Amino acid sequence: MTAVLFDMDGVLVDSEDYWVEFEREELLPTAVPDADVDLAEVSGMNFREIYDYLDDEYETAISREDWIDRFEATAESLYTERVESLDGLHDLLETLDDRGVSTALVSSSPHDWIGLVIDRFDLAGEFDEVISADEIDAASKPAPDVFEYAAAEVGVPAEECVVVEDSENGVEAAARAGTTVVAYRIDAHGDIDLSPADVVVDDAATLREEVLRLAE
Repeated sequence: MTAVLFDMDGVLVDSEDYWVEFEREELLPTAVPDADVDLAEVSGMNFREIYDYLDDEYETAISREDWIDRFEATAESLYTERVESLDGLHDLLETLDDRGVSTALVSSSPHDWIGLVIDRFDLAGEFDEVISADEIDAASKPAPDVFEYAAAEVGVPAEECVVVEDSENGVEAAARAGTTVVAYRIDAHGDIDLSPADVVVDDAATLREEVLRLAE
């Protein structure tokens, strides 16, 4: 493997713990009060596309503008004050760089949110590419588009890339792109289907070990 593509939310930072609580306790009961939505349906998707999906499937009770405003306000406090980064992240990136392995941050979050994470955890220049699904005119996860795009941006065939993902939709997207998938199981997602992954890990130390093993 000659490149590693890291998802951001739930992998590089523990933001999914907070996003899941926000969506389950505050947002979805307001946006779709008459529906019981399984968060696995929308995990890994861009937040604007989540609104479109919910509106198509269930009909929403709030406007798209209100939905976006709620997400933007939550993101600002979440990324600047609450989240923590993956344990050992800087050492992992340094080792991969020493081995000549390309790295990319690949996220469904907007560039502004990614920038908050990069600034807070001193990650500027640590990745060869920083990619938001916002910059791609293509389908959201579980479609493979964002990982196919990321592989092209780092100049490596998808089959030579390792993808680290935590969500059901993200794991499926990475598998459909033809990459080797390391699924990071986190409590926030509960019991989701990670079967398309090549490897499933349950903690940061094992994640680092598996990524380095695959990228030897």
